[in-house]
Amino acid sequence: MPNALQEYLVSVTEKAAKDLVTALERIPVEKRAWSPAETARTALDQVAECAILAGSTAEILESRSWMRGSYEEYLQRKAALAAGDPAAIFALLDANLVKLVAVIRAIPDDALNVTMETPFGTLSLSQIMGYPYWNMAYHEGQINYIASILGCL
Repeated sequence: MPNALQEYLVSVTEKAAKDLVTALERIPVEKRAWSPAETARTALDQVAECAILAGSTAEILESRSWMRGSYEEYLQRKAALAAGDPAAIFALLDANLVKLVAVIRAIPDDALNVTMETPFGTLSLSQIMGYPYWNMAYHEGQINYIASILGCL
């Protein structure tokens, strides 16, 4: 079945994005920028990361080259997004998810094992395609943990 992996990843990534938003919305608005410890991340920060990285991953897959810009620039962008209007985070997540889904669907089966060098070593396009799903599912769990501390689950 052609594009089976691509369609699977589209399906689970779209569901993970929806579940991530549901997890965030479970937390009271006044606690979304709260963290359980000085070194812990807020729920808004985690969703901002997922929104940005969905778009970055689409760019990486499309260009088949690693992201432009420094890690510090990424951190600044994420902090600004997390500190702003949550509607902007949701809008960016939605927009970048649309881009990501289109790029994943456009990758032909014969390119799935194409590799590229990343700061994390050599990765195949199929591995990179799966990252947004993994990242969103991971952060859904982190946000649900914050919700459990707050008694919102």
